[in-house]
Amino acid sequence: MHTRHREPQLLGNEATLERMARILAARNIDPADAALPDDPEPFSPLDALLAGMPPRYQAAVADHPRVLDWVAEVTEAAVAPSRGARRQVTTGPSLLMAGVVGAGKTHQAYGAVRALVQSGVGARWRATTAADLYADLRPRPGVDSERELAAVSRCPLLIIDDLGAAKASEWVEEITYRLINRRYNYELPTLITTNLAIKDLRSYLGDRVASRLAQMTTRVEFEAIDRRRHSAAA
Repeated sequence: MHTRHREPQLLGNEATLERMARILAARNIDPADAALPDDPEPFSPLDALLAGMPPRYQAAVADHPRVLDWVAEVTEAAVAPSRGARRQVTTGPSLLMAGVVGAGKTHQAYGAVRALVQSGVGARWRATTAADLYADLRPRPGVDSERELAAVSRCPLLIIDDLGAAKASEWVEEITYRLINRRYNYELPTLITTNLAIKDLRSYLGDRVASRLAQMTTRVEFEAIDRRRHSAAA
């Protein structure tokens, strides 16, 4: 019986190089004259983070002492899913930053996430303004708003920017309660910024939300200085 011999199959880059060599030979091109591209640089966790971050905050640096304390606590609480794997954010404390518009709260929030990744901790995260969040969750045809609420509620690390900026209503209060309550129950770290004074949160958000925020967050009140206008004037 005649045995048919087959050339060994090349895998990965070897197969790519072999195909490229055949193409060049068929076109009478010397491989030395056709430089192949170098392997791309590895995509670091920080690169991945910055790719999903608004350009304005990609260089954000957290320098507020209470924010840095939060970063350290979340880093310490991170766990590795398996031996030798990178530690991931799973549970941890939350932080509520209150202050006037332009005080630097959003900058600190993005800087905190950046500091987490730079410390060697991985995190699936999401950032939204409260107004965008309510727009995404408002019931409308063709959209499963309950599924979206569940996804936001379960996200390991969440930034909610400008809580209290949207017009108050029974629906807003109920959705806010459901979101905060789920994150409270599962101890999921949440970075919240608000332009409201902490003493005014209860009247806007309601007793149920305010009570849970009081238990789950460390509260930071920023100086009453609009840093955006101050920087522009300078």
